[in-house]
Amino acid sequence: MHPLLSFLQPPYQNPSTSLLYSTMLSLTYFPLSPPLTTTPTLSPLPPLLLRLHHRTVSRLLCSTAQNVAIDDFVGGRVEEDDVVSLPAGLRREAMPEHLAVIMDGNRRWARTKGLPVVAGYEAGLRALKGMVQLCCRWGIRVLTIFAFSSDNWLRPKVEVGFLMRLLERGMKDEVNNFMRDNIRFSCIGDTLKLPDPVKELITYAEERTKHNSGLQLIVAVSYSGKYDIVQACQSIALKVKDGVIEPEDINEFLIEQELQTNCAEIPNPDLLIRTSGELRVSNFLLWQLAYTELYFTQSHWPDFGETEFVMALRSFQQRQRRYGKRDS
Repeated sequence: MHPLLSFLQPPYQNPSTSLLYSTMLSLTYFPLSPPLTTTPTLSPLPPLLLRLHHRTVSRLLCSTAQNVAIDDFVGGRVEEDDVVSLPAGLRREAMPEHLAVIMDGNRRWARTKGLPVVAGYEAGLRALKGMVQLCCRWGIRVLTIFAFSSDNWLRPKVEVGFLMRLLERGMKDEVNNFMRDNIRFSCIGDTLKLPDPVKELITYAEERTKHNSGLQLIVAVSYSGKYDIVQACQSIALKVKDGVIEPEDINEFLIEQELQTNCAEIPNPDLLIRTSGELRVSNFLLWQLAYTELYFTQSHWPDFGETEFVMALRSFQQRQRRYGKRDS
C-alpha cells in the first residue's frame, strides 16, 4: 500500500472513501512504491491524487456510496462532477458554498396536525439531520442554522427548557456522526446564557471535530445579529484604546474579522433559506447577509425536504449576483 494513501484509512474511512480507495489501488498506471525494507521512503504522489484537490477530497469524505461514481478517468484525472452526483438541473460550479437557514414553522406545523408543540421541534430536528446530509453529499462547505435567537429566551419557560434539553440530546447523539461524516461543528451566539451541560457539550463537540475538513456546521444559539456587530465594535474599540490599531485602520475587513462567523473559512452566506412564509431575516447575520440571495418558502421547516431544497438551489442558480455592478 502506498504510504500516502493512509489518509483514506480508518477512522475517516466510510463507504465513499472505501470506493475511492479500492478504485485507486486497481488502476494499472498507479505508481506504487515497492515494499519498504530498510529506510522508509515515499515514492512520488500518484498523478490521480495530485489532481484530487482538498475540496474534492472533503466532499468525498462527507458523502454516501450511492452518490459517488468514479467510472470515467481521462488521462488519470477525476472531474468533480464524476465524483459526487447532483440532482438533475443543478450545476456544481453554481452551488452555494455557504448556506444559511432560518428553520421557522415548527410550532405551526405541530398545530396544523393537532400535535403538541414539542412534536414540532422533534420533527424539525429530523429535518435538520436530513439537510446536513444533503449538504454533505452535494458539496456545500458551510451550513449555518438559526437554532435559537436571543429573543427566544422570552418564550414560556417550559418551551425554553424543552429546547435546551433537545439541544443537549441532539449534541450527544450527533458528535459521533460528525466524526463519521467528517463534519466540523461550531457554535455562535451568547453561549454564557446556556445551561452548563449544553455549554460543556458545545465545547466538547467543537474540540473533537476541529480537525474535520468536510462540511462546517455552524449552529447559532442565543444569537443576535445586532449584538454580533456590537461585540465586534467593542473588541475593535479596545484595540484602539490599547494602541494596537489606529481609528483610521478600521475597515470592513477588520470588522468581519471580529464577527462571530470568523470561525468559518467562508463567513458570508451565498444563500439564505427561510421557511414558513415569513419575509424577514429576524436579526440573523445582519452584516453577513449584505449580498446574500434570499429564498422564502411557505413550507414549514419539518416539511422542508430534498425536493424543496433542490427548488431553492435551482432558484439560486438562476440568479445573477452582481454585487452592485451592471448586468454582464
